[in-house]
Amino acid sequence: MEADVSGQIAQLRSLSRQQLLELWQEHYGKAAPLGIRRELVVPFLAYRMQENQHGGLKSSTRTELRRIARGLERSSSSELLARPRIKPGTRLCRRWQGEMHEIFVTVSGFEYRGVGYRSLSAVARKITGTRWSGPAFFGFKNANSVLVQHDD
Repeated sequence: MEADVSGQIAQLRSLSRQQLLELWQEHYGKAAPLGIRRELVVPFLAYRMQENQHGGLKSSTRTELRRIARGLERSSSSELLARPRIKPGTRLCRRWQGEMHEIFVTVSGFEYRGVGYRSLSAVARKITGTRWSGPAFFGFKNANSVLVQHDD
């Protein structure tokens, strides 16, 4: 069945505008937005067909996209609003004042010396005694200063 969907997607570009609009109605259950360009109809239909075949986005991904959208509504900043995602099980190592500090990424945050923390900034504050940006302290703005190890 997967090959069938792949074939259907491959043929989308060869369909007439009317055929594409009929497929839109079939896959979305409503008419396409008025005036939508053909160049947009094709990728939207391809995505919808794959979504119907394989399932949609995970709930956590939809939540993250909504968070980003809310942030963009509040600010016209063009900065990337997505937080870096570090997989649970990852170990971060940072040398500070001659001492190696090891932090474990957990499902709920971070663990440092047996204590749980919700943010990297809280861990950085614990290590340095001053307010630091956790991502900056652990080198996510400069990839050369941090060792990241995945324990898969």
